[in-house]
Amino acid sequence: MPKYLFQGRFTNQGAKGLAERGGKDRVKAVQDLAKSAGGKLESYYFAFGDIDYFIIFDLPDNASAAAIALAVAASGSVNNKTTVLMTPQEIDEAAKQHPSYRPPGA
Repeated sequence: MPKYLFQGRFTNQGAKGLAERGGKDRVKAVQDLAKSAGGKLESYYFAFGDIDYFIIFDLPDNASAAAIALAVAASGSVNNKTTVLMTPQEIDEAAKQHPSYRPPGA
């Protein structure tokens, strides 16, 4: 299954909820979210600084990742960024392709 990195910051509302219910509860909620989209939570790390969390999901496809991103955004509890992760094998396959490209100004 493709992997997706979700990273972001809790809003005031999200931080209050995290403080009240704790980290284990948040991870369980995210596990349930992944399962509801046909996927699996690979890892969840809390952090401090510019980013509050790093989550890696195994999800069936981009549509599933987008559905999760929309649900998360609509909650108003976090500001999230989603990144599609690629394996070394996928990069090797991409390197074998030679699309035609003209740079700007060329």
